[in-house]
Amino acid sequence: MHGDLALPPDFKALPYVNPAAPKGGTIRQAVTGSFDSLHPHIVKGAPALGMGYVFETLLTRSWDEPFSLYGLLADRVEVADDRSAVTFHINPKARWHDGAPLTAADVLFSLEVQRRDGTPNRRLFYAKVTAAEAPDPQTVRFAFSPNPDGSIDREMPLLMGLMPIHSKAFWSGRDFSRTTLEPILGSGPYRVAAVDPGRRIVYERVRDYWGRDLPVRVGQYNADRLEFDYYRDDSVALEAFKAGQGDVRYESDPAKWATGYDGPALRDGRIVREEVPNHRPEPARGLIFNTRRTLFADVRVRRALGMAPDFDWIGRSLFHGLLTRTASYYPNSDLAARGLPEGEELQALEPFRDRLPPDLFAKPFTLPDSGNGGLRANRREALRLLEQAGWRVRDGRLTDGSGNRFAFEILLSDPSEERVALEFARSLEPLGIEARVRTVDSAQFQARLERFDFDMTMRWWASTLSPGNEQLYYYGSDAAGQEGSRNLAGIRDPVVDALARSIAAATTRAALVGRVRALDRVLLWGHYMVPLYHSPVDRIARWSGLHRSAVTPLYGPMLESWWVE
Repeated sequence: MHGDLALPPDFKALPYVNPAAPKGGTIRQAVTGSFDSLHPHIVKGAPALGMGYVFETLLTRSWDEPFSLYGLLADRVEVADDRSAVTFHINPKARWHDGAPLTAADVLFSLEVQRRDGTPNRRLFYAKVTAAEAPDPQTVRFAFSPNPDGSIDREMPLLMGLMPIHSKAFWSGRDFSRTTLEPILGSGPYRVAAVDPGRRIVYERVRDYWGRDLPVRVGQYNADRLEFDYYRDDSVALEAFKAGQGDVRYESDPAKWATGYDGPALRDGRIVREEVPNHRPEPARGLIFNTRRTLFADVRVRRALGMAPDFDWIGRSLFHGLLTRTASYYPNSDLAARGLPEGEELQALEPFRDRLPPDLFAKPFTLPDSGNGGLRANRREALRLLEQAGWRVRDGRLTDGSGNRFAFEILLSDPSEERVALEFARSLEPLGIEARVRTVDSAQFQARLERFDFDMTMRWWASTLSPGNEQLYYYGSDAAGQEGSRNLAGIRDPVVDALARSIAAATTRAALVGRVRALDRVLLWGHYMVPLYHSPVDRIARWSGLHRSAVTPLYGPMLESWWVE
């Protein structure tokens, strides 16, 4: 996406795999949820985990680089200097699982059906393709429409390289828009071997897989079988893993990590637990203010509410001290703003100096420290900010000049989130604020989010190491009025718009990082959420017969490069 590739043209394998890893064995996972479809590229249905191993794309990622693609189905690529067009030359060795060659006709068919019936993000991206042609059976060319301002979306050649490719012949006489439990013809390293809908799915390694000797495939997809067993309850899934019915488990619950794995298998070394650092952005999770509500329109009010909780106690008591307080919209990555703005970041902020708070340039952004007696001082400062915004405590209640009480609702969908939300609500009581916690079912929750029918909610924004136009969908003014957008906070700030728009136009990695840090800093000083926590490591438990490479890529451990002893 920016700059040059990290690997030379003659590389033999990706840097985070073991080229000598043995083939064979089975990797089992005990997972939660259910599935009712084997079709992951449409809106309908809940697709089974692992379907990405069946389908392939023209290019594939290196997970040790922010956003770099290497040849997979395509063995050669030509990109226009301004990225307004891209040509892919299909590897003549590429084959479907039935042995038929994969051709440009399949690529054009894939564009057509996914632009019509695909997931919303794909429909949005592929709508920018203004011309698609196949000069010959092994070549396909795409041209892209400019943005409204005349610029070209520089991500489009990469996004087309990541388009899942489907077999035109397989889908002849079948409806692409419908869910299915019939295994779909693919070209990838695995095929579906067995399906028990909603309960279990098994994949088998394709022995004559066409791409097994490609540099981007060497040392990967080593297990002969992949098995996913579904459980309704995560605690049951954990017990299944401990009983040997799963080989690996990624743990996201600090309480389970701290207390849930003890037993003979862990004590005698048959189960290995690892905390593996990564450098990818973790989701920016927080209690998000809906600034469309008059109650939260004043930044002083939002800042005050973020000063009330004892986050030091919450981190120790609820999360066993295993999580890190989030202080960025791109936490755990080099995209996070830190210290004072300088270099490319300062250059990006400078045109907006007169529209930004002076402290943004003069002070590093810091979270209120509730430890060592800081909580009392924080709440005094919160009351001072609330008074500046026109609120006063009268008879133990915070009210405005008309006597209206400061009261609001925190909307949740997951009962496990209630602990944090209730602690937050209790922390506001000394300020005279009434916060009610309400948990609703997932359908009602989603409907209310899409209509922005909430005061505050607990959600997150997730980004990659190469953010792009989606930042406008998260934080842009246009998205604030678009029902169903991810701009849950209702942010309407021309500075945010300009910075978010500039990110996609960056032509170097340094410029991208500087512009993202500038956006991060402006969002932080806008106090659009009360930040919560994230994990700076991947917590992985595995049975000792399962092995991984000694090299961990930028994005964290990749299970496809593991092998069975």
